Amino acid sequence: MTAKPEPTTYPETYYAGAYWGARKESPEECAQRTATFLNLLAPTDPFLAHWYKPTRALKDARKYPLMPPDVPALTELFRRGANREKGGPAIEQLGFTFWFGNGGKSYDSADLRILCGCYSDAVSNACVMTLPTLGHSENADRVISAAVLTGAVRSMALAWEPDWAVAMSHAHRDMDEAEGKADMWLGWVTYLARHRGTVPPLPAPVRIEPVEGKGTLIILTPERFTVANPEHVALARHVRGLLGKAGLMQPVST
Repeated sequence: MTAKPEPTTYPETYYAGAYWGARKESPEECAQRTATFLNLLAPTDPFLAHWYKPTRALKDARKYPLMPPDVPALTELFRRGANREKGGPAIEQLGFTFWFGNGGKSYDSADLRILCGCYSDAVSNACVMTLPTLGHSENADRVISAAVLTGAVRSMALAWEPDWAVAMSHAHRDMDEAEGKADMWLGWVTYLARHRGTVPPLPAPVRIEPVEGKGTLIILTPERFTVANPEHVALARHVRGLLGKAGLMQPVST
């Protein structure tokens, strides 16, 4: 009898994202927020300190640096990214979309996708950063850490003033969605804006940090959070339950 092949296992992949409701902003305002975010993000790790304008070919990825942030150049990129029907005029209420990366290759890269200036009830604004892949990147083990991701989420909170933000694995997000918790996610690192309410006391090893009067960071574990660790999963569910009882996990009204 031929032995069945062992199932292929893949490392968890991680990302960070900030989300906020309807907020009408101009390309200039979106560019200024982006510049603020990139300047705040840069000190968290050298890997996140270099960003480049989008290019058609990967070989050209490092030809057009965006650091230090050039607000007029960013403004023009947002203006070009006005959402529209193909061949039609810009749809003002859907804001501006802009993608760019840090010049890395394949699994050893970070990318940013920003939707800013949207004031439609149907779509939320967001700044989402994909991260390098563990086991395939010389930078991932350092970047995917509590210290760096806490700094990244804090930078998002200060620059974008979102309703909430999170750093987590896609596997953890998928688990939340499968359990019917797709309104907002509790990640390894989570930011909740002050207007959402007061964060209650949470059990160890959870750490709570204020963000300059704007809101609160919640860091579940000092070590890397993974769904492969049942203690991590149980802790996340327990903390989510406590935050839910405090009324902090409700969907954002746009």
